[in-house]
Amino acid sequence: MANKFCRHLRVGLAGGLIIVLALVTGKPAFAEKVKRGATFTVASDTEYRSINPAIVASNGVFFIASKIVEPLAEMDYETGLRPVLATKWQGSKDGLSITFTLRKGVTWHDGKPFTSADVAFSAMKVWKPLQNLGRTIFANLESVDTPDKSTAVFRFSKPTPLQLIENALPAVSAVLPKHRYEGTDIKNNPLNAAPIGTGPFTFGEHKPGEFYRLDRNPNYWDKGKPYLDRIVYRVMPDAGAKAAALETGDIQLTAFSAVPLIEMARLDAIKGISVIRGGYEGITYHIVLEINHRRKELANPLVRQALRHAIDSKFIVDVVFLGFANASTGPVPSTATDFYTKDVPMYAFDTNRAEELLDKAGYPRDADGKRFSLKLRPAPWFQMTRDTGDYVRQALQKVGIDVKLVTADPGGHIRAVYKEHDFDLSIGSPVWRNDPAISTTILFQGGLPAGVPFANQYGYDDQEMNSLIARAARELNRNARIKLYHDFQRKVTEDLPILNLVDFTFITVARDEVRNVSNNPRWATSSWADTWIDQ
Repeated sequence: MANKFCRHLRVGLAGGLIIVLALVTGKPAFAEKVKRGATFTVASDTEYRSINPAIVASNGVFFIASKIVEPLAEMDYETGLRPVLATKWQGSKDGLSITFTLRKGVTWHDGKPFTSADVAFSAMKVWKPLQNLGRTIFANLESVDTPDKSTAVFRFSKPTPLQLIENALPAVSAVLPKHRYEGTDIKNNPLNAAPIGTGPFTFGEHKPGEFYRLDRNPNYWDKGKPYLDRIVYRVMPDAGAKAAALETGDIQLTAFSAVPLIEMARLDAIKGISVIRGGYEGITYHIVLEINHRRKELANPLVRQALRHAIDSKFIVDVVFLGFANASTGPVPSTATDFYTKDVPMYAFDTNRAEELLDKAGYPRDADGKRFSLKLRPAPWFQMTRDTGDYVRQALQKVGIDVKLVTADPGGHIRAVYKEHDFDLSIGSPVWRNDPAISTTILFQGGLPAGVPFANQYGYDDQEMNSLIARAARELNRNARIKLYHDFQRKVTEDLPILNLVDFTFITVARDEVRNVSNNPRWATSSWADTWIDQ
């Protein structure tokens, strides 16, 4: 269709590889004259107690807060990593320091100047001790020196790869105003619900149950931007209502696959609406089968191999995701071209082989055709995790494993799986965040404190794996570090501590008057400073 978005994508990730996306509507965007003004109305699934991304680095929080509070750098298709509050950075040869040169002439929304003191305060008082991801990334951050207002020197107690910090910057480095947080209870500061930042939009209003409103920042450092007058997030938890609102024009965009997948083809066929698959390459999710190794049967590697042979990833891709996903080969998605390797053991869908392995492991079928019974908890986050749980139950029953589905709300699920270990199997959905050390290796690292959510609480503790993860985390040479992560992927697919089933990113549905949609790998969680409406 001439009026639809054309999508030509060559994918890589921040850290040296080039990423290119051509995204046009009828004619190239660069040939169009930007139109300023207008209100951009988008759908939001839910509301948040805090929208402070420096404390809670999550996609839901970023969706709103990234327009207000800025990081040091953001992902970019053309260069890999685009400077934001930092204009350049350089790591020392010994890996013990990274020097950031900060952007001059930036002001906070309350008019105070942005300086290196804000970066030092955010790093030492917020990211390192409080942030869900920063606690790991900045575990060895010892201090931040500020020799002048435009320089921040991060000093580490142990060698820290520059590649890791670069890859982490978009998600973990949202900077807060020191003068508004110092001396307060940071976790309970009222600004967490109504942030003050340096971004292209200021926090306007939140009306519970109805909307969030962000207003144009007239003093934004990137002169001439943003193009929009305001952004309104309408709180719309019902997926069907979002689809209808797109058709009527009451909203102009939904992100994060907020519209049911089954509606995508119908919406894409409507004149004036487009389904866009790009813009989430830096936010890839996995669907995994989490395994409780405390259960005798599941501690047997032959049984885990049998489980992998019994589950058809292609079925999950085709039926659960309607084609909007990819069969997984391991813990690193194929979109992460810096780190990905396909040189790993593969497990073809083969129920006969699964039956053979279960027999060999010492679990033959009994008179009723059953081998043993398991409790399966699908995570409640997405419809896809729940539907995958239904499929896995059926798939394992076909090879003689009786499976009972147990459901819970989000809090109950986290408590049961990660704190009480009250599960045999669980369908999880961990996120890939640009680098294995950010949110992936923690799924396989042994010796973690009990009860850490979204981490290895499975009872798997392998010394070779632990050593491999530790060596990769401190390796400074980029190529040597990548090789270690190739070894890590092979080790994961040999041991199968958890089973990686499919990888998926999200989908945006937008009305065609919205311009510059999905023009970076984290578009939904970026600033939207260059987004505009062709009124």
